[in-house]
Amino acid sequence: MNEGGLTAANCTCSVWEGFTETMKAVGQWKGWFQEHSDVLTQVYQTDDIRRAKREGKVGVVLGFQNTTAFDDHIPFVQVFKELGIGIVQLTYNTANSVGSGCYESRDGGLTDFGREIVSEMNRVGILVDLSHVGHKTSEDAILTSQKPVAYSHCLPAALKDHPRNKSDAQLKLIADHGGFVGVTLFPPFLARGSESTIDDYLDAVDHVINVAGEDQVGIGTDFTQGYGDEFFHYITHDKGRFRKLTDFGSVVMPEGIRRIEDFPNITTAMERRGWAEPRIRKVMGDNWLRLLEEVWGN
Repeated sequence: MNEGGLTAANCTCSVWEGFTETMKAVGQWKGWFQEHSDVLTQVYQTDDIRRAKREGKVGVVLGFQNTTAFDDHIPFVQVFKELGIGIVQLTYNTANSVGSGCYESRDGGLTDFGREIVSEMNRVGILVDLSHVGHKTSEDAILTSQKPVAYSHCLPAALKDHPRNKSDAQLKLIADHGGFVGVTLFPPFLARGSESTIDDYLDAVDHVINVAGEDQVGIGTDFTQGYGDEFFHYITHDKGRFRKLTDFGSVVMPEGIRRIEDFPNITTAMERRGWAEPRIRKVMGDNWLRLLEEVWGN
């Protein structure tokens, strides 16, 4: 990330894990922040991102891709916020006590307990993420939340029909309510899959901007660099070990942005398309900063 010029990134430290295992993962990250303090710094608020930029470091926002770490105990929301958790997805692919995931055959929407979780996340300042969340649960969360929510890493269903992708109506709804869309470059969800290039990725970004507006769109890469078959088995099965939910096939990142170190190529490709500098600045980071400031406060 440092070689690629990234100033900040959201890094997942919990998917299916409960409270205890998630605490161990957070503890491991705390150790990495100490061990690699020459290049890494933890982000608690947006000023930490600006400081990382000044110091030439990568600011890491710790996040969950599921609410299972809360163990259905609302006070744990604040506990994790104080440890630096800044982004939490409500569900990961399947259902939990909060709502339904995008691979559930029936989406019952946000539960009453889920509404309490969203309210508490609003109160303490944790961004509500809906990337892997079911359509009805996402809609309920968008309408329930008192602060902007996000699809932090998704792609448009208009370019590829896939359970993980979002329809134009979904993209417009979140934008109309002040929400945010981070566009992923994960190849299974791109129209040409593993044959995709960086230009295919920017086609998707262009589409989302046309629907949601350039002020509410950013980069949400969903990089899995360094992970192998065991990891992909884990994330494609319910709870990491039960029924198979999807098959990614061969995961080859788009040509031109194969690795995180290639990140500057995104800006170059935007310039090649004739994007104006203000739009590039918004999509490459300014929109994210504004969103996080609104959700996290000071």
